[in-house]
Amino acid sequence: MSMHIEIYTDGACSGNPGPGGWGALMRSGAHEKEIYGGEAETTNNRMEMMAVIEALKSLKKRSKVTLYTDSKYVLQGATEWLDGWKAKGWKTASKKPVKNKDLWQQIDEFVSAHDVKFIWVKGHSDHPENDRADELARLGIP
Repeated sequence: MSMHIEIYTDGACSGNPGPGGWGALMRSGAHEKEIYGGEAETTNNRMEMMAVIEALKSLKKRSKVTLYTDSKYVLQGATEWLDGWKAKGWKTASKKPVKNKDLWQQIDEFVSAHDVKFIWVKGHSDHPENDRADELARLGIP
């Protein structure tokens, strides 16, 4: 039986593009872990994606994950668009290259390694775990 882990992720950017940070709050039973980081020149979408990647990358074994994000871009990319992009050779429906392909490929790899269910939460709506992920993302801004 794999462990069940709740992950709350968020990204933040000071300017878009500009310095950005990502953060994740991870919870399994009574255990909690917080991680964050950032980049000097990035976009908000890339930081939202990095939060997911770094959180899933930190899991030591295959796990059942409920991943909460306030990013519709991450949610729809991971649950609706990814398979189509792969089938079309990483091209969009309009035959353009997929933006952030490098990060989408990592998300695909880590999501495939676990049993991940994505859930969207409204950002900045007094959701304690999402608010904490936002605080962590801001801490990550260099």
